[in-house]
Amino acid sequence: MRMNNLADYLEGVRTVAIAGHVNPDGDCIGSCMGVWLYLCDNFPDLEADVYMQPPREVFGYIRGLDRIHTECDEKKEYDLLILLDISSRDRIGVAGPYVETAKKTLCFDHHVTNRGQYTWLYNEPEASSTCEVVWRFLDHGKVSKACAEALYTGIVHDTGVFQYSSTSPDTMRTAAELMEKGIPFSRIVDESYYQKTYVQNQIMGRTLMESILLMSGKCIVGIVRQREMKFYGLNPSDMDGIVNQLRNTIGVEVAVFIYETDFQTFKVSLRSKEYVDVSEIAMAFGGGGHRRAAGCTMQGTPYDVVNNISLHVEKQLKEQGLYD
Repeated sequence: MRMNNLADYLEGVRTVAIAGHVNPDGDCIGSCMGVWLYLCDNFPDLEADVYMQPPREVFGYIRGLDRIHTECDEKKEYDLLILLDISSRDRIGVAGPYVETAKKTLCFDHHVTNRGQYTWLYNEPEASSTCEVVWRFLDHGKVSKACAEALYTGIVHDTGVFQYSSTSPDTMRTAAELMEKGIPFSRIVDESYYQKTYVQNQIMGRTLMESILLMSGKCIVGIVRQREMKFYGLNPSDMDGIVNQLRNTIGVEVAVFIYETDFQTFKVSLRSKEYVDVSEIAMAFGGGGHRRAAGCTMQGTPYDVVNNISLHVEKQLKEQGLYD
């Protein structure tokens, strides 16, 4: 039975852990911090902790990031674990052990591939973002400006600043209500989504310059090896935005971006514009995500990875009549 307000899940709860996925993106950070700020603002007797890998500096305007826990204390037990933007249990970040020890688990998500088993799971794949899902469970009159900033951040990032097909009239209404809280919406977009460091621009430029077109230009592939990341002094969070820029290429339906996380181990990011369900492709390799944005981890040489992914992309393009 669905309870429509977050407060309904807090009956008898004294301690809450809040967590998202590994390598947190804007929606994960925004939803985790949004829920934490809402609890801090409205339930002062509740002990609430956020567990997350350190976010990138561009999110520094979100209140409370200096309070996050980057490691879990496995001796600690919580009455409730709130998971946000988790497509699968193996993607849970530093708070993973609490899934087994927390008395109850509550998960808010919007990944079509989420099949997790929790006390409560509210997965709404039609929603633009987990932040949009969370908004539906909050008392809007009790949402502070700081909480609104966090939630708006997640919506902006998972909609590509309201340009992806997941953006709906409900998304825009949610964004409008958050804007009415007095948030600096244009600064949030500019600083957290568009601005890049010099080296981030360098690796993006290099990846675009060395990218390859496949399948008569319907698919584009970009690759970054570990040696290049070390040369520029980059980490995985610096790869944000590259696959979306590849996707913007005229004539491309599917963008594939892979970067090496360990020797012959690659993180694969997939994006499509209109026809290809990349979540289906990611699931074939143990990953997940959305129809138009998904990912997985694969082993092998970069050529092995690209060839294996390409077979699935080609199959869907042919089924859609986009490639002979």
